Amino acid sequence: MQRNEFIKLSSLGLLGLYSCGTSQLLTNKKTLAIQLYTIRDAISENLEKALEKLVNLGFTELEIYGYNGSFFGKNRNEFQSILKNIGLKVISSHHTTGILHNDKGTLLNNWEKSVEDLHFIGAKYMVCSYLFPEERTIENYKKLPELLEKSGEITKNASIQFAYHNHDFEFEKFDETQNVYDFILENSSSDLVKMELDLYWISKAGIDPLTYFEKYPKRFPLWHVKDMKAGTKDFAEIGNGTIDFKRIFEAREKAGLKHWFLEQDSSDKDIFESIAISKKYILEQSYFQ
Repeated sequence: MQRNEFIKLSSLGLLGLYSCGTSQLLTNKKTLAIQLYTIRDAISENLEKALEKLVNLGFTELEIYGYNGSFFGKNRNEFQSILKNIGLKVISSHHTTGILHNDKGTLLNNWEKSVEDLHFIGAKYMVCSYLFPEERTIENYKKLPELLEKSGEITKNASIQFAYHNHDFEFEKFDETQNVYDFILENSSSDLVKMELDLYWISKAGIDPLTYFEKYPKRFPLWHVKDMKAGTKDFAEIGNGTIDFKRIFEAREKAGLKHWFLEQDSSDKDIFESIAISKKYILEQSYFQ
């Protein structure tokens, strides 16, 4: 602050307010985002109350799930109105392939309409979230890069980036030479198909995320951040497990990170209590930016 500004604020009695505002800006510089699957039970009970709880915890950005032609039973206008009234923004959305479960909202069932609706509510990313166990065949794996690319071509036309989200099975070899994850990365366009790296699942598979950042730089704009208990390898609140987030976040530029989402698939506590524990740890650590 310049000396003349200091004198002016002091004479008006506003220096305390200025200091308070500056302090608040410093403490609130981290944008908190969450994958809504974390609170799926609360969502199914009362969508708006569940979202309000997240806002009260300091969250402003979302990754959603379950689009099936509507958003949790709401049309796009209704859902957009709810988001605006509560103060939330959708960054990304999860979708399954439709290979065997060919429901609305999947990559193989009127994908253009899904993209149109997600574009309407302002989403920047659409993500292939999961392959069901019965879809995990060599035949389907070999066709997957092409399906992902075609999906990404359609999202690109709406200025939405397409991505693929991993679990741990992708790190198992499906032929003698490579695993599913490398097969996707090497056989799909690095422009059309980015990756949403789930830090829990890759860690559970025993793989170092940094090896993938080195091998495929700038391919990982989205992350799921969740922790893993020692021993059982169950889900844990961020900071209560074994994953070295500091080391991973220090490689964010190499990875190409743009957005990350807190997620916890299950908890031995009330899920909102777990979210609060994770939030506290995140705010205490400078590397979570």
